[in-house]
Amino acid sequence: MEEMATEDVAQGKTTIILRCLDRDEPPKPTLALEYTYGRRAKGHNTPKDIAHFWELGGGTSLLDLISIPITSDTLRTFSIVLVLDLSKPNDLWPTMENLLQAAKSHVDKVIMKLGKVNSKAASEMRQKIWSNMQKDHPDRELIDPFPIPLVIIGSKYDIFQDFDSEKRKVICKTLRFVAHYYGASLMFTSKSEALLLKIRGVINQLAFGIDKSKSICVDQNKPLFITAGLDSLSQIGSPPVPDNDIGQFHAHSPMELWKKVYEKLFPPKSVNTLKDIKDPARDPQYAESEVDEMRIQKDQELEQYKKSSSKSWKQIDLES
Repeated sequence: MEEMATEDVAQGKTTIILRCLDRDEPPKPTLALEYTYGRRAKGHNTPKDIAHFWELGGGTSLLDLISIPITSDTLRTFSIVLVLDLSKPNDLWPTMENLLQAAKSHVDKVIMKLGKVNSKAASEMRQKIWSNMQKDHPDRELIDPFPIPLVIIGSKYDIFQDFDSEKRKVICKTLRFVAHYYGASLMFTSKSEALLLKIRGVINQLAFGIDKSKSICVDQNKPLFITAGLDSLSQIGSPPVPDNDIGQFHAHSPMELWKKVYEKLFPPKSVNTLKDIKDPARDPQYAESEVDEMRIQKDQELEQYKKSSSKSWKQIDLES
């Protein structure tokens, strides 16, 4: 089983992965795309199942790396876990939208490619995405399930729970709509051991196929926990528009309407770019004296080269 965790803040998803793998070590910032794995035995004297974890760092700036772990060979056992920082509501929608669009676009291409060599496998995948939705669910015609299993996790609930009640309401309802529309599970977590254990159960279900949790919590005053297929548009309700003036928003789809309502209250800030990524060569956790000394020397040589080059060009300009 392959899994990919994507997020705009490294600590949340790294903590979740370490907890799922029973590793007692401090989380480190994720650099680009990192890999680890976990094993689990189904019973005595049986081979252990292996789950592969790919962790994407850098927010939305390294989206191209999604194509590395998601291939036609891995797709049929792949799941995506999207971890969003609840403490940064202004970044939440653009981060979520960019990551999901990039992942969906690539997965759709891989399924199309798979269909050309194994049409049966591609067809089974398209049918499988509806497995979480009951055949008589009233929203079957109104949603568009993500092409592979998707879990959306809101991290830093301990900070989020102190937000104004109206802000929490908008964030909760919006994430519930997005998760339900994509046929995804939705849950909030923090450093709380009880919440991490619940998340661990969900990840283990994806990775090792253990029984899926049937519990549900839709109370905005508590950490949300909604397994895929258990929510409904009637329970979520309409977008929380101020003064119920929904006519002021011009949208071509329900998703666009929810986006406009959300961004009315939480205008998006600049999404992470490559400029936001720290240079790993200058990160103290990777310090090596000999390498660092050589790096300093090379940096000085580069600066000297720039200065000498600049003088040369000035001389050329003067002479010309």
